[in-house]
Amino acid sequence: MGNNVMSTALPEVKLIEPEVFCDEFGFCFESFSADEFIEDVAPDFTFVQDRHSRAVHGVLRGLHYQVQRPQGRLVRVVIGEVFDVAVDVRLNSPNFGKWSGTYLSAANYRQVWVPPGFAHGFVVLSDVAECLWKTTEYWFPELERCILWSDPDIGIEWPIDFEPILGAKDAAGRRIYEAENFS
Repeated sequence: MGNNVMSTALPEVKLIEPEVFCDEFGFCFESFSADEFIEDVAPDFTFVQDRHSRAVHGVLRGLHYQVQRPQGRLVRVVIGEVFDVAVDVRLNSPNFGKWSGTYLSAANYRQVWVPPGFAHGFVVLSDVAECLWKTTEYWFPELERCILWSDPDIGIEWPIDFEPILGAKDAAGRRIYEAENFS
């Protein structure tokens, strides 16, 4: 795959930078290879679903996760830019409540691996952003949980100077110590 795989502030969350081949006509890179993903990033996971989302500047999604039937997510941005965040929601983890954030954009080609046991969210920094992600489990709306994006117990440093646009689910997020978490 030619990818550079790096750990983040949360060792299980991986930042993946692909080798990009560019010429005067455009670019090409391998966004996924099962063999290399299993070897370099997450040996025990397979993907069952691809998802695609689009949002406008200022929209903040998350922090989402499923306690039952947890999802791992491989996330990338194909249009625009987001600040992407993962939060460890595993009660028995030494990193419980800690977060990691990274910029994902169409220009930097980066991907982030957010394994099961972590909440995930992002804020759109460009006029519009489109995100693609692969998941290790299907999405079950009735099993989804949401932690409040601005929970002071987590203290995410969102790189924004505006009040984000939240959907009803995200506005109703719970604080991490009140939410259902992994044991």
